[in-house]
Amino acid sequence: KWCNGSSNSHTKYCLDSSWGTVDNKTVLEATDDAATANWGGSWRMPTDAELTELITKCTWTWTTENGVNGHKVTSKSNGNSIFLPAAGIRRYSSLYDAGGDGSYWSSSLDRGNSSSAYELDFNSSNVRRAFDCDRSHGRSVRPVCQ
Repeated sequence: KWCNGSSNSHTKYCLDSSWGTVDNKTVLEATDDAATANWGGSWRMPTDAELTELITKCTWTWTTENGVNGHKVTSKSNGNSIFLPAAGIRRYSSLYDAGGDGSYWSSSLDRGNSSSAYELDFNSSNVRRAFDCDRSHGRSVRPVCQ
């Protein structure tokens, strides 16, 4: 929507003139946030800082729930938990690594590459915060509520 047909012609969310029209926006606005668009109200995609907090302040356990692989993520402070499915990633019209990898968007854009954003990325043995993740690929969204 904001790339004008190529990865180096951004019309919004651009930090470097070699990628398009610079506006210095580094976090998605509510109108461009998938969680806000789908659930409305105070729902939104988490920031990179919130994903980092989820990684560092929770225990991650690879498990299967209702036949779906993923991580049970349990707070170290209060014991609350959520299940994040390993839903894979969509590139163009194909789905890759479903059941083996999870990839969840943040609303924070990569400051070094206007075509990328930060994400939470995991498999059965690794959980990490990733950047340089192509914004044209489909990743899961785990909304948060303010």
